[in-house]
Amino acid sequence: MGNVGYYNQNSEQFVQTTLNVNMESLYQAFLILLPNGGHILDLGCGSGRDTLAFKNKGYQVEALDYSKALVEKATALTGIPVRYQSFYDLNDHGIYDGIWACASLLHCERDRLTDVLQSILNALKVNGILYMSFKYGDKDREKDGRKFTDLNEEQAEELLNQFHQIELIKYWITIDQRPDREEKWLNILIKKNA
Repeated sequence: MGNVGYYNQNSEQFVQTTLNVNMESLYQAFLILLPNGGHILDLGCGSGRDTLAFKNKGYQVEALDYSKALVEKATALTGIPVRYQSFYDLNDHGIYDGIWACASLLHCERDRLTDVLQSILNALKVNGILYMSFKYGDKDREKDGRKFTDLNEEQAEELLNQFHQIELIKYWITIDQRPDREEKWLNILIKKNA
């Protein structure tokens, strides 16, 4: 079934469990680095929760997801025409002040992370900000038919060290905010330099 099949079949349940999670502290860490009303791409937007939050805060937002069911739900929620597209196919150039990849790149195959990160950097303006989050760990695993690429600080550093034009702003670890979850998340903020 794979990742996309999982989200297409379970979109209703996924939306219910993720829609009302309080993300405000994560939003603030990201938005404080962006110009007011800046241009944000929500990369793998899922339910559209974060897209809607950014839109309501006055940002210009685009969003994409690779689950048709979630694209429909996110478009309905946000009033923004969400793109049906995989992060593997991102080919924008120099247009975003910020890219928000919350719990989406954890479905990227480990050996393709470098290529996807390069595409993200290409899509950012100079001084643009990328936020990404991964489940905290060091393995590739499968759960409910979904594949996960977990990341810890050392692996994140290895990944980021392949790029010259980026500056690490910070890493930090958070605990999953959903009820009955104890999982840790690795949050990463980076800036694209000239």
